[in-house]
Amino acid sequence: GVIICVPDASDLHELDARFTEILGPDQHVVLSSAQKPADRYRAFLRVAREEVSVVVGTRAAAWAPVANLGLVVMLDDGNDLHAEQRAPYPHAREVLLTRSLEENTAVLLPSFARSVEAESLVVQGWCQAISADLVTRRRSWPQVEVTDGSERGSAPVRLPQAAFKAIREADGPVLVQVPRQGYRTSLACQSCRERAVCTDCDGPLGQDSAHQAPTCRWCGREHLDWTCASCGGRQLRAPVVGQIRTAEEFAQAFPERQVLASGGAEVLDSIEAHNALVLATPGAEPRVKGGYACIILLDTWLMLARDDIRVVLESHRRWFAALSLAKFGARAIAIGDSAQLQALVRADPVSVAQRELEDRAQTHLPPIGRMAVVDGNDEQLQSLMSRTWTSNSEVLGPVPLSDGKSRLIIRAPRMEGLALATALKEVAAERSAAKELPVRIQIDPMSF
Repeated sequence: GVIICVPDASDLHELDARFTEILGPDQHVVLSSAQKPADRYRAFLRVAREEVSVVVGTRAAAWAPVANLGLVVMLDDGNDLHAEQRAPYPHAREVLLTRSLEENTAVLLPSFARSVEAESLVVQGWCQAISADLVTRRRSWPQVEVTDGSERGSAPVRLPQAAFKAIREADGPVLVQVPRQGYRTSLACQSCRERAVCTDCDGPLGQDSAHQAPTCRWCGREHLDWTCASCGGRQLRAPVVGQIRTAEEFAQAFPERQVLASGGAEVLDSIEAHNALVLATPGAEPRVKGGYACIILLDTWLMLARDDIRVVLESHRRWFAALSLAKFGARAIAIGDSAQLQALVRADPVSVAQRELEDRAQTHLPPIGRMAVVDGNDEQLQSLMSRTWTSNSEVLGPVPLSDGKSRLIIRAPRMEGLALATALKEVAAERSAAKELPVRIQIDPMSF
């Protein structure tokens, strides 16, 4: 039997069609939370009755009762969609790895970019790396050029001359990856560059379309006659531009192309126009038959500026995923700091995971160590700070959160992970038996 887990519905739809073509009709089942209850239960019964032995689905498929399991596969294991958002927050990769140990099955983790967890498995000798040599990868990968957005020492521009020329010369569809969705997601004063805020609640101002007035993101008030409190200026600028506003700018610059936007509530699955210019947010890039002739990675600095422990890995994962949509011999331009984008030029995603794993080893973060995050009020966490968890555990915090609660972080060596989980389970059981308010417990979260 085989279980294959994919991140989202678009990947599932494509893989379902391929398996139907290769294996024939009714030789596999699809399991997804997006299915209707009757369809999902029917597929579950077919697996439980051993009528089929191949299951394709999202993270829910990791629990499928496949008989005589021989192989578990997870596509793009670094995608955060594989992590369950409901308690006890299991990650589908950990479920599949546990099943592979208990049922003695093979494991395959294919991806365009390697996650730090997958690299840890390789370093431990638990998995073996399967990849082409560097020469083959660079020959097959699109040629990536990195520019900081400046021309001949001038001030940086959002669309450098090299990217503009590449779009002009591209013989086929062009993909432009834009880090932010929406129109003008944030606004600032044109004169003094101070952040534009609401006069009622000091909330940030934004704009959803060219015909809509600047609106507060918190209270929803429109500001038709906004005035800067710092300098008295009345003109607004957008330090961060979404893919919809970018699409308007590109439509004016490239009138010969059909400009399309993909992201947010309107995600395109595929396109067919030969002269298409697609503005897509990360993860919403539509597929095109034959691949894109040119790919532009816009505002890469913006993706790296997010406050997230996985920001470098996640950014490279999305960049490599976009580059994988290029056709053979395509050209790609990344606009950002060349020192941070060398892995794209070398077509070497493994080096990013290796550096990240070395950094995790110095800070004892997962997957090198085990980390538990406990959220609750101050009174709840004070009683947990003095508790003995494991012989070598370390307690950090508590740190206040935006919702009025606080967070406690417990860090322990990997070999003490089971002991830490057992101690946390005892805490949850004790609070439940005493009818006390529960605390939120999560082990090795994707981000914190």
